[in-house]
Amino acid sequence: MRLATLTDRAVLLVDGGAVDIAAASSDRFGPDPMELLADWQAFVRWAATARLPAPAPFDPAVLGAPSPRPRQVFAVALNYPPHAAEAGYRPPTEPLVFTKYPTCVTGPETTVELPGDRVDWEVELVAVIGIGGHRIAAADAWRHIAGLSVGQDLSERRLQMLGTPPQFSLAKSYPGFGPTGPALVTPDEFADPDDLEITGLVNGTVVQHARTKDMVFPLADLVAWISAVCPLLPGDLVFTGTPAGVGNRMTPPRYLTPDDELVSRIEGIGTLRTHFRARRTGHRGATDPIGLHGNRRPGPRGSHPAERGQLP
Repeated sequence: MRLATLTDRAVLLVDGGAVDIAAASSDRFGPDPMELLADWQAFVRWAATARLPAPAPFDPAVLGAPSPRPRQVFAVALNYPPHAAEAGYRPPTEPLVFTKYPTCVTGPETTVELPGDRVDWEVELVAVIGIGGHRIAAADAWRHIAGLSVGQDLSERRLQMLGTPPQFSLAKSYPGFGPTGPALVTPDEFADPDDLEITGLVNGTVVQHARTKDMVFPLADLVAWISAVCPLLPGDLVFTGTPAGVGNRMTPPRYLTPDDELVSRIEGIGTLRTHFRARRTGHRGATDPIGLHGNRRPGPRGSHPAERGQLP
């Protein structure tokens, strides 16, 4: 099953078209995808036997995020050994979890304003929680996952490296910095949902490529680890980490610029297309309050983590 959001309404994607769920269910389920995720078990039972109308054509450019208003967005650092290596680290022995704030979540085809000159890409597999829970065992984790989506953990590296400890969550939460989609694909659609090809391209050039089986901590372990502390809620997102090939570890570093096209693709799920535009001009207090264009607070040369090259 492929669940998506089309003009803010929950739809099923079937045979190249879309079926409006509220209409097909005679309003048994409403149009809000968040309410549908909150009633996930009942929806799955209905969808298994529903006689759906013929799907209608739709414009993929108006698809939204499958879970557009998650209450919690978790993300995982250094979860692929080659990415840990390029960042100068050994693979972690426990998951390294941070947050992306929910206001950054956007859909699969969007244009993002660049807040600074060091915005980087990180293609990721994203899990959408369907059945919430606290202290979920890894063996039970897939029962709580509604489905999988493609995600981008866009990151403004200058802000990320500003200070000690670094500003992971803020630097990864600008508007549009959490593209997801194009659909939520239920686990039964995959031969092995733990082994999917994942690829990132900038202007048609492959910059990231791996398989999700290469993750240090598979998705079930991440659900268990996170839920041991935070109860997971329907619609929550878990960004599972990025493979090697991020721009700030290239020689020389490569960052996203206006008019770049970033394509994020995962086998069996689909593709995100993210474009970029220059930040709006104006007074620094409104557009660049912390000096993302090089006017950071003065300090001893070499004291800034970005100058020491220490952080991923």
